[in-house]
Amino acid sequence: MLRFIVMVIRSIWYMPWAMIKCVHMNKHPEKYDELAKYRHVQNIVNFLRKRSRTKTLVYGEENLPENGPYIMFANHQGKYDGLSVVCYHDKPMTIIMEKKKADMIVARWMMPLVEGRALDLHDPRQQIETLKSVTEDLKRGRRYLIFPEGGYEDNKNTMREWHTGVFKCAYDSHCTVVPVVLIDAYKAMNGNSLKKVTTQMHYLPPIQYEEYKDMKRGEFCELVKARIQEKLDEILGKNPA
Repeated sequence: MLRFIVMVIRSIWYMPWAMIKCVHMNKHPEKYDELAKYRHVQNIVNFLRKRSRTKTLVYGEENLPENGPYIMFANHQGKYDGLSVVCYHDKPMTIIMEKKKADMIVARWMMPLVEGRALDLHDPRQQIETLKSVTEDLKRGRRYLIFPEGGYEDNKNTMREWHTGVFKCAYDSHCTVVPVVLIDAYKAMNGNSLKKVTTQMHYLPPIQYEEYKDMKRGEFCELVKARIQEKLDEILGKNPA
């Protein structure tokens, strides 16, 4: 938590200007295309990353489809997870975020710029409507990042239970799925150390719709989770922390 507080203090002079620009871009969408809005969000995220003394090593970018929509399903560790993917994912993408976190002040201004979706974990009806909207976005060609764990606690480099419901939008949109492995991301903004932190992000080989269309949703969920776990075990060995 100390690292997060220090990052906020070191960013205090920059954030008012950045947020005013967010508000302006949200009020005048006709003046800014998708890429311009995404680059502004990336600039904010990159600024925060540097102030938290964090860098991320990215592997497997060749696994990202060159064209068309896709969904990235990633493990979840902390506040830095979504920021790290946005920071290092060159093409415009969007994100599903738990509603409580999406309502926080910085996220509330940036989410509209990437057309992000907030998911209320306590409202099944809202979840269904949100996933329908995600499916339509994917059919229109957008790229999404989704955390099937829904949230995080102090799980560090281990995974919690995954929710199969979020996989429905993959089936309904016939979308390519890219598993994403985050390693040591919890150290970036959740820790009390101010030492420089290096995290890792691995894009795994994509899974085409033809490969999973005949699988049950739970089976496919377990397949994606297993591939992420396999990479975690490969990098970390027997010591997940």
